[in-house]
Amino acid sequence: MKKRWMAVALTAILLMAVGGAIGTVSVRQESANVYDLYFVERNLRAASGGDALRAEERALSDGADSTAQQAEALMAELLKGPVDQTLKSPFPKGTGLNSVEQKGTEIHVDFSAVYGTLSGMDLTLADYAVTMTLAQLPDVARVRITVAGNNLDYRSRQVFLTRDILFAPKEDVVGTVAVQLYFPNEDGALTPEDRTLSLYEGDTQVSAVVRALENGPETKELLPVLPDGFKVRKTWLEEGTCYVSLSSALLDGQPDPASLTQAVASLEQSLLSLETVEDVCFLVDGELSETYGPVKLPDGRDGFRRTGHP
Repeated sequence: MKKRWMAVALTAILLMAVGGAIGTVSVRQESANVYDLYFVERNLRAASGGDALRAEERALSDGADSTAQQAEALMAELLKGPVDQTLKSPFPKGTGLNSVEQKGTEIHVDFSAVYGTLSGMDLTLADYAVTMTLAQLPDVARVRITVAGNNLDYRSRQVFLTRDILFAPKEDVVGTVAVQLYFPNEDGALTPEDRTLSLYEGDTQVSAVVRALENGPETKELLPVLPDGFKVRKTWLEEGTCYVSLSSALLDGQPDPASLTQAVASLEQSLLSLETVEDVCFLVDGELSETYGPVKLPDGRDGFRRTGHP
């Protein structure tokens, strides 16, 4: 028997990142070897109902007899990524599966250290993609996700209940903010796009800007600016300075330095369009850095200011 979970709404995912409530599950009968793998919508604005996760059916080969073996096979398929080009993997590039163990009705999934570079909504999406995929196994009631054998201390919960699913109505929008997001045009030049972003419970203005850049432009003539696999680990605002934390673990497989340079410039200029942001400083692995791999990072004290002057 398979359980098909209702897709998680984007607003619900945002609330989950701050420990929100959980909802319901529906069940259907199907072939024993066909399962739903849950991936992230590449274009959330075009997604049906604004859902952040969508299932892609995948048939598993025979041979997995125990629940733990079935769970391991599902995780291996999930890590391969989607076939549908309108979906994308919830995992950072290079994420590996260390182990899958069963204890009673709990499945314990341990990922490699790269999984630990996720945070905020990206971490929530990945956690729920794993949980919703494993929820189809009849003997699984709980999913525990660890990284290199350790819990993620900054995550609000370590165990996810498969009987539950999250809902959040549109009333959970708690505010808006006007920004300019910078995306490349067809000639490759960064071009501002005026946007009004919704803020949900638990959001900050700077995190909303990063999320909007990840989702891409609304203007047809503009192109996405953040390369696949590029993730901002964390952003926060302190006394007018926005700190952007990046991880060196995500550098493997990144595109050419020019694309990374443009991504960093877009982040800086978009964040500086906020009235509350005076400077932007980049950190790599938690430390102030002058470079990110082959790319020179802007100096928040001497770089592009909100006035647009160096």
